[in-house]
Amino acid sequence: MKVTQTKLPEVLVIEPDAFRDARGWFLETFHNQRYEQAGLKLFFIQDNVSFSTKNVLRGLHFQYPQGQGKLVQALLGEVFDVAVDIRLGSPTFGQWVGEIISATNHKQLYIPPEFAHGFCVLSDTAIFSYKCTDYYNPATECGVIFNDPDLNIQWPVDNPVVSGKDARYTRLKNIPKDKLPKFKENE
Repeated sequence: MKVTQTKLPEVLVIEPDAFRDARGWFLETFHNQRYEQAGLKLFFIQDNVSFSTKNVLRGLHFQYPQGQGKLVQALLGEVFDVAVDIRLGSPTFGQWVGEIISATNHKQLYIPPEFAHGFCVLSDTAIFSYKCTDYYNPATECGVIFNDPDLNIQWPVDNPVVSGKDARYTRLKNIPKDKLPKFKENE
């Protein structure tokens, strides 16, 4: 297993070992002991799966104050996955990182609880899996508009299909400060 920091050091790209032969391939999508040995002490309590079609864009979602860390991967298809640092006081506040993850490259992305998350589907269809560090809580659900000009995320779709809820989110700068997580040095 290979673990790589992104330009947002808390957001990690994880590449599990895939064992291939004439029949296909096999990989472990999560093995607690191996992830801990790689420095990822994660405790997951909820798994989610979504199915989406080409050009669907979901996000940018976060929960506060009950944040959810997420280990995400594509089980079918290909997505462009994005994490945005929304921690007030962070040296990387408002910066984003994007990674193409697919059923073919087997990459996973770990997004910490204090980051906003979204993805868009590049293939005809995609099945996307999330392992979460806390339960979904609709009372703490928040979001940032996917096309926030201050973030300038380079989504690789021209006319994304978004939900009504996601289309109503506001820009990061318009979210009240008490509704955003705070950066804690040496966390």
